[in-house]
Amino acid sequence: LFSDNVSIYEEVSLKREAVKAGLLVMGPDCGTAIIGGVPLAFANQIPKGAIGIIGASGTGIQEVSSLIAQTGFGVSHALGVGGRDLTDQVGGISTLKALAMLEADSATRHVVLISKPPSPSIVNLVIDALGRSKKPCTICFLGADEPSLPDNVRFARTLKATAELATGRSSKNIRPDFRSIIPHISPERQRIHGFFCGGTLSSEAQVVFLDQGVSVASNVPIPGAEVVSSESCHVLIDLGSDEYTRGRPHPMIDPTVRDQALTKALADPTLAVILLDVVIGFGAHPDPASTIVRVLEGAGTERPIVIASVTGTDDDPQDRRAQIAKLVNGGIVVAPTNADAAKLALSSLLQHD
Repeated sequence: LFSDNVSIYEEVSLKREAVKAGLLVMGPDCGTAIIGGVPLAFANQIPKGAIGIIGASGTGIQEVSSLIAQTGFGVSHALGVGGRDLTDQVGGISTLKALAMLEADSATRHVVLISKPPSPSIVNLVIDALGRSKKPCTICFLGADEPSLPDNVRFARTLKATAELATGRSSKNIRPDFRSIIPHISPERQRIHGFFCGGTLSSEAQVVFLDQGVSVASNVPIPGAEVVSSESCHVLIDLGSDEYTRGRPHPMIDPTVRDQALTKALADPTLAVILLDVVIGFGAHPDPASTIVRVLEGAGTERPIVIASVTGTDDDPQDRRAQIAKLVNGGIVVAPTNADAAKLALSSLLQHD
């Protein structure tokens, strides 16, 4: 059930009926799943492996599964349970069912759970269920403080850290020479704006800013962040939020949804950095990098630095390597992960200072 604009009443009714029938409702408002190696809706070409993922977040699943693939590991199943599943109203119905399914699945040897901060009562339900598991688990509640956890469960602050804990391997970090390629920023440029197709990628960037002690605002703020206002300095916008997608395609399908905001930001003399995500895979636009580069071609040389990351794999239809090459050739700095892109944006301001 990958659509948005589904009422809470309908969602709860369908999920209760499914559980009675021994079935699982995936969604709504979370269009990502991989079942036995088969991608459904928005998903990436990920090798089969032993890590099972449950996510109340589509792009969160995509970023973590892609990073898992990049470190040489694979995914058994990735189950998108819906962006509201861990709210009090829904009660974690699909999450708890998905946990039971992965616990019973012999191909799954490590369980990953990704979500924005659940309500406190649902956190307790989920952690109790994880604690009864015989498998190691990693959870990422983006923007939440680490709760008390049983011995088999570890907590990650970011999607990047989630993949690292699940695989036991560190993903690529920003190279020491990365900062040397950041152009000089004039003193009047002090602000960072981000325009994200993936809501969870926006949330992860907010975590990075807050963990560095930097105030940040968003149209979908995590705990500790602010709601966007005219006074906001650093702003990270989720363009996939419902107010931007009513009556028009999601920006992962049509990245030109971002063009107007990007064009305006490129002309803003107070902006130092523009942060972008590029999400590829099945269901996504066939060449999102080229749409971004075309907008930049008319911006001239006196513009903010543009820093991006690409969520996906080299085996995706768009080919992650080819997308990165197009961005770099278009004058965009490409970081290894979304979290690294946010850190690089902040470090560019420190370098300027």
